[in-house]
Parts: sequence; C-alpha cells; structure tokens
Amino acid sequence: MLRKDLKTEFDALLPGQSTEQGATRRTALKVALGVGYAAAAAPIMAQTAIKTTAAGLKTGEITYEVNGFKVPAYFAAPAGMTNLPVVLVVHEIFGVHEYIADTCRRFAQAGYLAIAPELYARQGDPSQYAEMAKLMADVVSKVPDAQVMADLDGAVQWAGANGGDLAKVAITGFCWGGRIAGLYAAQGPVKAAVAWYGRLVGATNELTPKNPIDLAAVMRAPVLGLYGGKDAGIPLDTLDTMKAALATGTAASKAAQFVVYPDTPHAFHADYRASYRQGPAVDGWKRCLEWFKANGVV
Repeated sequence: MLRKDLKTEFDALLPGQSTEQGATRRTALKVALGVGYAAAAAPIMAQTAIKTTAAGLKTGEITYEVNGFKVPAYFAAPAGMTNLPVVLVVHEIFGVHEYIADTCRRFAQAGYLAIAPELYARQGDPSQYAEMAKLMADVVSKVPDAQVMADLDGAVQWAGANGGDLAKVAITGFCWGGRIAGLYAAQGPVKAAVAWYGRLVGATNELTPKNPIDLAAVMRAPVLGLYGGKDAGIPLDTLDTMKAALATGTAASKAAQFVVYPDTPHAFHADYRASYRQGPAVDGWKRCLEWFKANGVV
C-alpha cells in the first residue's frame, strides 16, 4: 500500500494519455542523470515543460564520495565564476531527471551553484521503474534519512571545493524533497530552506525516524513552505500544527513562513506534469529567490 504522502506524487499522473503524449513518453525517458524523464513520471506534458538554456553555464554530472560510495549528482553554475552562493536541489520520488536538472539551470542562471544529488543511488535507479508502486516498494521506501543527510553534507563539501561559498548555502526540495529540505534545515549547514509541498507529519520507522514536525522547535535555518490549497495528500491542518510547533522554538523556527495557493494541487511547480499551475509556480519561484536573498544566500 502506498504511503499517502507519496501517493500525492502519483495522483497528478493519472489523466488520460494522448497519442502525442505517448510518443513523448517513448522518446523522452531518462537515459542519464538529468537527461530525459523518469519512466514512472509519464505521461509527460511536453507543451508546458520548461527548457532552460545552458548558455553561459558550466553543467554536467559529477560524483563525490560519501562513506566509500560515489554519489552521482547533476550541477549547474555560472561559467568561470567562484565564491558562488550554493543551493542544494532535492528531487521528487523520480530522482534526478530532466525537470530537476532544468531547475538547477534556472538557479545557475540566477547566479547560484546548484547541485542535485541522486539520493536513491544506493537503493536503485528510479528512472528504470515504470510502475510507481514498485518504485516506492523497491527504492523509495528503503532510503534512510541518515543516508540522505550525509549525502547532502557531501554535496555541500563538493560545492565548497568547486567554486561555492560555504557561508552562503541554501536548500530547496519538491514533495519527497520538500520533507527532506525541512529535515536538513534542522541540522545542515544552510542559511535558508524552501520546501515545496513537503510532508510535515506522518508515520515513522527505523529508516525515517522523524518528520519536520518533530524538529520544528530546533530549526537552524528558516523554512519557507509553499503549498497547494487543494493538495489531497497534505491537509492544511497539518500546516497549522507545524506553525504552532515552530512558534515555540528557535529564532530560525519562529522565522518560518507558509504560503498556500488556493485551488492549487500538489506538484504545482512540476512543469512537465498535468498538475502544473503556472501562476503559483512563477510566484513560488520568485518567493524562493527572495527568501534566499533575505536570509543571506546571495
């Protein structure tokens, strides 16, 4: 049975698939990190998928070592520049496919060194799964939070050795990655976090022992949460619970903010999916950049 928070990622993928979309699925599946789309993400809405130019950027796939494992990652940065602010980009359940790589390029065009590690790499290749339930069972459910936190630490270290300014680090994440952004804001070396429709509460286990609600009072970086008012998987009352917990915590906890877009579904920033909503996506992106700037990540 799918966990409710992960099922929300799947719900936006259910509308009927046209012949054109079917062709897109056959020709645009992910073939390498940051290239094409994960099989389980189909059908792809090619008409709304944003393509950000790499002109003026240095981009590509790299690896860095964490506990003897070479973690693959996609990065993008302004070419020939150093001392860049850094943003960690945390993927959805589909891993680092074209949408995440394009998001990195958008940050790079805004002046950041953006890095998106493939946080499922030890458990499997999400791009090879066409069935979402199987992707969840075989890969996503087996990823320990502790592993993810260590891999993000490694990404920060790589950025610092490759043109990034480690005094100016932020994190952002989408759905599965939104939850991770909330967790990392409580322990990672970041100055700001933006969580796009990330789960705040829920069941725990040995691999995922805490949720953002459990760490609300000990945040080290302020979090901006961006949510859809019609997100079937994230009840709005969980945001109220999180706000109350944050109000009892650190200065960073108390500085958190939430924006709810009325009549907006889950995954509204995912421009390659039927859930995409241009207005909230554009406004959320603007707020994301402003949040980073307001908190010293420039």
